[in-house]
Amino acid sequence: MNRWSAYWTAFSTILFKEIMRFVRIWVQTILPPAITMTLYFVIFGKLIGEQIGEMDGFKYIDFIVPGLILMSVISNSYANVVSSFYSSKFQRHVEELLIAPVPNWVILAGYVGGGVARGVSVGIVVTVVAMFFTDISVHSYGVTLLVFVVTSILFATAGFINAVYANSFDDISIVPTFVLTPLTYLGGVFYSISLLPSFWQSVSLANPVLYMINAFRYGLLGVSDIPVAAAFGLIAVFTVILVGFALRLLDRGVGIKS
Repeated sequence: MNRWSAYWTAFSTILFKEIMRFVRIWVQTILPPAITMTLYFVIFGKLIGEQIGEMDGFKYIDFIVPGLILMSVISNSYANVVSSFYSSKFQRHVEELLIAPVPNWVILAGYVGGGVARGVSVGIVVTVVAMFFTDISVHSYGVTLLVFVVTSILFATAGFINAVYANSFDDISIVPTFVLTPLTYLGGVFYSISLLPSFWQSVSLANPVLYMINAFRYGLLGVSDIPVAAAFGLIAVFTVILVGFALRLLDRGVGIKS
């Protein structure tokens, strides 16, 4: 077996393990987000949305669909990796990976791939649910799929970094609760930042999730509060930075080697 075959075997093994991990308990990993988003569609989209009317030329429920889909992708991509890698640390079978003749980028790719698989799976399920409430057509399939996948990679990598630093199960819930959730809800899921005063519009521009949601909204609806090129540039920069940082942590054995 040559080197690349060995790398592929290692990657596919980690990826398969990660996928089976959330598929076996789909009632806990896939079904709850679908139910939660259904409630969002009913309450915010139908009941409240009918009172709001249109936003940026679209029915309110159509306007919030992209943000709700991407919100489910973000949270599930992150949650899958942070819980899985921390569990491997807690159960101490991560040491088997450290002594294996496999480069760290293969290990990272396997875990991130599992997070992307869960994020994309949940995103597809939520999209199917959304079809029962809306009849939106896709403005750009290329932009939609690219933002869908790259955002999932970005937050799966962020979940990996959180797991590396975590020293207890409480630590893996701090970032989602106090950082990820506020950034997501304030990232333009339920409103256009054009409705905000100029000062708060400027503050909102410091939120990276705003760029992702607007790029995804452009892919589906063709409207965005942010220039799409700027959104893609920021997403790409954040992805490269986090991937590089995660690899550096693995190389140094931060939070893993004792």
